[in-house]
Formats: sequence, structure tokens, C-alpha cells
Amino acid sequence: MLLLRTEKLPEGLDWLVELKLDGYRALAMKTAGKVQLRSRNDNDFSLRYHGIVKALQPMPDETVIDGEVIALDAEGRPSFNLLQNYRIEARRIRYFIFDLLCYDNRDTTSLPLAERRALLRKLKFRSPRIQFLDFLETSAANMVAAAKQQGLEGVIGKRKDSLYQPGRRTGAWVKHRISQGQEFVIGGYFPGPHGFDSIIVGYHKDKELLYVARTRNGFVPASRRQVFSKLKHLVTRECPFVNLPETKKSRFGEELNTEKMKKAVWLKPEIVAQIEFLEWTGADHLRHSKFVGLREDKDARRVVKEHASKA
Repeated sequence: MLLLRTEKLPEGLDWLVELKLDGYRALAMKTAGKVQLRSRNDNDFSLRYHGIVKALQPMPDETVIDGEVIALDAEGRPSFNLLQNYRIEARRIRYFIFDLLCYDNRDTTSLPLAERRALLRKLKFRSPRIQFLDFLETSAANMVAAAKQQGLEGVIGKRKDSLYQPGRRTGAWVKHRISQGQEFVIGGYFPGPHGFDSIIVGYHKDKELLYVARTRNGFVPASRRQVFSKLKHLVTRECPFVNLPETKKSRFGEELNTEKMKKAVWLKPEIVAQIEFLEWTGADHLRHSKFVGLREDKDARRVVKEHASKA
């Protein structure tokens, strides 16, 4: 089930609020005694997070859990950048669980959220690597203020009576981000140190890929090398962005015109990056964009522009 972005979280007794964790969304499932951990786009996380899989072993057969794989920094806060590091210490990895799709061979998706959470609490795990993500008894405004103070990603609101509707963005679950940001598809790069100087990103609209930014900030040498190792096998001759080249000059001379495009290396649009930015410009571009990390749990074909609703 997907989250609908909103500028203002709803208040009232019908809604519950929880922290938005900065990690990889993943389903944990057990059948015939075997536990699997799979991302939203069905990548197998079982080997990469084998410690989490082992800790989930006590769950009953024919059970499916929804949750988020996160990495904790030295202050105990979720860090998406840290999660990118394949050499991260296992003790820093956690799996926070917040919903239940199937329990002991019983489909629970048609139950209200409150009932699913009550069933979820029946599961017992000994390992501290498995944590329950609890709702907090406070107002949405207080939760947002606390998340800002702690430097967290955002806050989520969920209707108590919401059913679990896989793959749908119904508005029964909403998210409010503290900072501007979303996923974008990497469609090219400009060569530079450690492989590239900047990445070229965009989003899909009506199955076409639209260019929105060249992103240079947010990289260090190690992350450049890691990202480049994912990109270098996707080189193609064709520019994947339908709105390039740009012919209209921008105020700061940042337009990606025909001459500048000659220096670009184009890629098959298969890799997704999390990008933070200050704002959208009137030309539908990103202002002051910054790379946060790769999203291996997201399907590039489903990356669209996120519009905030007025909840």
C-alpha cells in the first residue's frame, strides 16, 4: 500500500500518526519454514540482510509482514546514507514492522488497520533487530515539530479503519515530508572525477521521461565510485529524455542545450536515486538539488512527479 503526499496532515480521532523512516520498504514472508525479505519492486533482500531474515524466523508459516529496513547512525537515528554502505555493521540494521497482510494463512488485508495492528502484536521476536513501529498518542502538528527537531524525514498519517490495498495510493495513508525530496530516474551523467561530475535525472509522465535536473551535490569520492559502478553498464546512444535539448535560455544559464548535451553520457533509465531539493521552478526543474542515495527498492518505470494533496 502506497502513501499519498500531503502538505498538511489530517487531525482527528479517525487518524493515527507515526514517524516516516528513511530506509527500504520491504515485505517479510514465511512459507514452508523459509523466510524471505523482498523490496517493493520484488528485489530479494534476503542475502543482503541475512541477519534480519534470521531474526524473523519465529514468525508463523504463511505470514506476510510490511515494514522498513533502516540503518541507525551513532545517535540512533535512521540514516539512508548509512544504509547505502554494504559494509555497514550488522548491529546497525533494523527492520521496523508496521502492518500485517497475512497471518498464519489468514488474509488480513480486508481488516481495518487497528485490527491488523492488534494481530501484528501477537508476533514475538527475541532479536532487537526486529522492532514494532508504534503510533504515537499526539497531534499531527506535535509530531511534525518533533520530527523537525530530530532531523527526521517526515511523518505519516493513517486512517484507523483503512484496509490494506496493495499498490494503491488511496489517501487513507498520507505522508508529510519535512524536506523537499522524492525519487528520480537517472538517465545520464556528465563525466568527471571517480566516473562522473553530475547525474542527469527526471521523472515519468505518460510513459515519457522528463528531464528535471543535473545533480552534482551530495557526493563524496566513495559514493561516486559506488554509483558509477551501477551506471557504467547502462550506457546507450539515445537520450532518454523527451524534453531535451532545451532551447529556452534560463536565468542562470543552466539550460541543457544541444551543445552541452554533446558532453553527456546517456543511460538506459533503470536506476532510481533519492534527491532532495529546495523547490520546483516555474520551468518544472529542481532548484538546488542534492543526491541522497540510490533506491534499489523502487521500480524506475513507476517514478512520477509527486504532487502534494491538500489533506
